[in-house]
Amino acid sequence: MNIMSKKPPPKQFVKTPISGTKYTLLISSAKGGVGKSTVAVNLAFALQKLGLKIGILDADVYGPSLPKLINLNEKPKTEDGNKIIPIEKYNAQCMSMGFLVDEQTPMIWRGPMVISAIKTMTQKVLWKDRDVIIIDMPPGTGDTQLTFAQEVKVDGAIIVSTPQDLALLDVKRGIQMFEKTGVKILGLIDNMSFFKGDDGKEYKIFGEGGVVKTAKEFNKEFLGHLPLNQDLRNSADIGDPLTHSQPDHEVSKIFKNIAEKIKQAFL
Repeated sequence: MNIMSKKPPPKQFVKTPISGTKYTLLISSAKGGVGKSTVAVNLAFALQKLGLKIGILDADVYGPSLPKLINLNEKPKTEDGNKIIPIEKYNAQCMSMGFLVDEQTPMIWRGPMVISAIKTMTQKVLWKDRDVIIIDMPPGTGDTQLTFAQEVKVDGAIIVSTPQDLALLDVKRGIQMFEKTGVKILGLIDNMSFFKGDDGKEYKIFGEGGVVKTAKEFNKEFLGHLPLNQDLRNSADIGDPLTHSQPDHEVSKIFKNIAEKIKQAFL
């Protein structure tokens, strides 16, 4: 007689779609400082140029950057004191914890408060008639990531990294986290891949080939190389994303190519 108890089945989570949206796309890295937020916002407007109605949710509670990236500092209004109305900019519906607190106010929160904030922004924001909502994820593999992976119906994730080994250590952890939680990874983007000098040459400041190699290692699609570019940085500083303000820029065209691959994965 076998008296050993059977291993209990894994917990099944009920994943809820974000109301008012068709598809949810996470832009993640697990590593800070790789330009993920700039990529997320420019990718959103590249998708908009392809005819999709977009929403952008800044899920980085501790270090929100969306207000700066799209030059917004107003507070969202509420409906019946319960539901939050997203702020619209450049025909995109936007939400960020940065809209609710002063720019220099530190968010000194424990995990349960972060989870509560994420649930508020996914369940109590009146997103309306959006084809896709872009989620700018914070670094790490903690409470925010698990909340999305376990409780929100996510249609795909894009992994952003610079090519150096140090960044890719964390990126690989992020890939494995999404795989273990059942989130489909649509592909990897190599950001700050090179700098093109006045001489026309490409300088691989952060190394070369690491993101492509990682994509092959985990059997994921490689979506493209994004350069270090001053126009991209300037557009972020003034709050008018390059893919919105200069859609014919050479970097915007790279974003467009990536966006077309993502659109094909959804539609």
